[in-house]
Amino acid sequence: MMQKDEKIWWIYSTFPHREEALSMARKLLAQRLIACANIGPEITSLYHWEGALREENEVALIAKTPASRLHAAMDMIRASHSYELPCVVSLPIEEGNPAFLRWVASQTT
Repeated sequence: MMQKDEKIWWIYSTFPHREEALSMARKLLAQRLIACANIGPEITSLYHWEGALREENEVALIAKTPASRLHAAMDMIRASHSYELPCVVSLPIEEGNPAFLRWVASQTT
């Protein structure tokens, strides 16, 4: 349940293709773990993996959720993700449109 003045968080994760990101967003929304998600266009990710420099196309998902839902949402992403070691990170939203932040909270209760 949303606490008064509960902090809202961004969850950021990358996926190998748009369909998986959309499926994840729908699962999170169905469980009311997030208020909304943005899935961006294709991005290029560069990283070292298993001793080699990799360059892959991915899509990014950004979801908004209150602190009370943050860990459950991140756990669901990690448990359902196709990657062996998925990027699942969060950032606190320090400032924002108060009406929007209240809306985020209201969508996850």
